[in-house]
Amino acid sequence: MSRYRPYYAANLRLALPVALAQLGQVTVQLADNAMVGRYGGTDPLPLAAVSLGGAVAFIPFIIGIGIAMGLTPLVGELFARGDTERSSQLLQNGIVFYTLTGIALLLAQLLFIPCIYHLGQPVDVVDMSLPYYRMLCYSMPFVMLFGAFKQFLEGVGNTTLVTFVTVLSNLLNIGLNFIFIYGMWGIPEYGAEGAGIATLISRIALPLLLIPIFISRRRYRLYLRGFGLRLHGAAVRRLLTTGIPIAAQMFLEAGAFVGTGLLMGLFGQTAIGANQITTTVANCAFMIVMAVGAATTILVSHRYGERNIRELRLTVGASYRLGLLWNLFTALIFIIFRNHIPLLFTANAEVIQLTSRLLLFVALFQLSDGLQNISVGTLRGIQDVKIIMPIAFLAYLVLNIPAGCLFGFVLGMGPEGLILGFTFGLTAAALLMMLRIRRRLRHLSACSESVCGK
Repeated sequence: MSRYRPYYAANLRLALPVALAQLGQVTVQLADNAMVGRYGGTDPLPLAAVSLGGAVAFIPFIIGIGIAMGLTPLVGELFARGDTERSSQLLQNGIVFYTLTGIALLLAQLLFIPCIYHLGQPVDVVDMSLPYYRMLCYSMPFVMLFGAFKQFLEGVGNTTLVTFVTVLSNLLNIGLNFIFIYGMWGIPEYGAEGAGIATLISRIALPLLLIPIFISRRRYRLYLRGFGLRLHGAAVRRLLTTGIPIAAQMFLEAGAFVGTGLLMGLFGQTAIGANQITTTVANCAFMIVMAVGAATTILVSHRYGERNIRELRLTVGASYRLGLLWNLFTALIFIIFRNHIPLLFTANAEVIQLTSRLLLFVALFQLSDGLQNISVGTLRGIQDVKIIMPIAFLAYLVLNIPAGCLFGFVLGMGPEGLILGFTFGLTAAALLMMLRIRRRLRHLSACSESVCGK
């Protein structure tokens, strides 16, 4: 404990603000689902519609976020070396490129709308989901603009400022939910669509709040000197070289969850609603360990920039311990309170019963989920990101989805079998990534600084 105490403290100093921001985001998701679920009462249709719209919109959302996350380890390495000029170039190119990426994702999402009717979901669910889905689509350029500043600030080790802005946006979202879902102060009752309107407004607020604060700080304002709406090929290539593998890994992992959600639709509205609640609750656990993973990326990128491999090893070891401790806690919570958690979201007895059973299977993969998340954060920090794509492909497409289909459909376990597939996928991802990290750290320790470049 004494050996790792400074590293626990360093990780938690960065992770706690990120965790607060992530918890705020999850709180908004919980509020969306709880308020829409309560709005529907015993009718599971509104909750199923929000579940479908959110699931389809989540894939391009996570791709965009993954691309933007490539900025953090690049800036982290340069920050440790004191290279302000190259950091500035990356930020300025990131602002323009990520915003254009958000516009491209918006157009792609709108073009995909006719395809949603061919995903095997009930037509009434699809009809109600589309207004909510469109609101999420329109928010993408603002999410990506915010992401440029967010990932840069994390790269230089400032997670507090982003948390402050994110929390304000989340509070705005929850307040607007009351207005637009139920109708208040002369505004009509929009139901499920109202949750989407609230999310759109709160996401627009993110860059509008963060950019003025960023510019007001002298130590950050210097990174915007000479800013122009132009792109430099070398900088964009660096952003893509790091960002695309991260986005691909996140896409494949998220695709497993979204694919499972779509397969749930084959079991009816009750399964869709139960899976939405289960996924939302599981995200609460994941967001905390994701914050530890984000802090790991920052700290590892700094140690990697300094080429201090001993400190890098200790940082990674501390992160693994923190992640495992949290996920053990959440697994116990899901088991103990599995019959009480669903009551927060719905009054439908069938949805409550199914959700309580699904939570047991979610508890099974908590430790594996924590290990793979910390491993991803470590690989990002040392910019060894290309390997995570084939690992994610094997874990989530070759193992996760087929195993879920085997247990769910062939062996007749139903929705519980689909969730069981995650235990196989996440465990495989965790083991393979940990082996890769072990190999890379041995290599970095053995080679000289002149050889240990990229």
